[in-house]
Amino acid sequence: MKRSCSVSVIVVLMGFLVLGLLSSLTSRALAAPEEIPVGVCTGVTGPFAGFGVGGVFGIQAAVEDINKQGGVFVKDLKKKLPIKLTILDNESDETKASSLAQNLILRDKVKFIVNGIDPPHLRAPIATVCEQYKVIHITGCGPYEAWMGLRNSVPKPWQYTWTASFAIATPAKPGDFRAGKLGYTMMDSWMGALDDLAAKTNKRVAALASDEPDGRGWYLAFSPVIAKKGWDVYRVKDEFGLVPMETTDFSSLIKEWKDYDCQVLWANCPGPWFGAMWRQAQRMGFKPKMVYATRAAVFITDVKGWGGDLANGVCNEMFWNQSIKNSPGIGDTTPMSLHER
Repeated sequence: MKRSCSVSVIVVLMGFLVLGLLSSLTSRALAAPEEIPVGVCTGVTGPFAGFGVGGVFGIQAAVEDINKQGGVFVKDLKKKLPIKLTILDNESDETKASSLAQNLILRDKVKFIVNGIDPPHLRAPIATVCEQYKVIHITGCGPYEAWMGLRNSVPKPWQYTWTASFAIATPAKPGDFRAGKLGYTMMDSWMGALDDLAAKTNKRVAALASDEPDGRGWYLAFSPVIAKKGWDVYRVKDEFGLVPMETTDFSSLIKEWKDYDCQVLWANCPGPWFGAMWRQAQRMGFKPKMVYATRAAVFITDVKGWGGDLANGVCNEMFWNQSIKNSPGIGDTTPMSLHER
């Protein structure tokens, strides 16, 4: 009788276990995701806001176009799911970038974090968080040299972050379709511009960069290369133009450049930072024949912030233009329709 009772109890318990398991599986099936949560953590405000605002616009436009087509096809579910986008402003601050990336993963339950082209030092803390939680991180991040320096400086290089980037001067490896061809590094573009100017200047260059990974990577790659090609980069050996980010008074640099008759000013720095320097340069009468503001003059929002007509004559390598042909986007989007949007 006891044995029969024990068996009955076991059968009942097994029954409850099976029912519980079936209930769990049913609830899981019912709880199949209805959307794909994707997070963006970028500087919509702060010194790098130009990158953040531009990146957010592009990502939002892409998500709109994808969702208009029903979303992304998920093979396991045999259907398309729309993307749900959550955007957090890290105010161009590395510490906030790290904590907000955690918020996206733990609070908003995002499965991916994506970004436009942000400066590498703002991507690094997010890459570290994504590594910790094994969340895919896809980002634009340049330049290649600065990014790889950060990636290889951690104990274990990040495995969950993929970046679309560009190189300052690192050539393509043999076997790559770009190997041995001009036009695939930033240095190619810069040297083309300098070659056009050479005969019209005294070839004396004032090189200016903000001392953070992007600016430092550029300064250390660009300055020695053009110096070897016969351009006189002012005090390049003692890194005269590599300046701390907190600098607000550039008068001592401007005076030396002016006294040395630097007829070319070439800079790589955030837009507002360059604007502060350029306003001081105008007041001090420093007017080079050619001014190139890599990064600083990429975004119209930054350029407008300089005030007046200070942007006139300042050059920049072109990242994108609505006149590009044969470059279809998502759905019926083209460069021109994106520009109009």
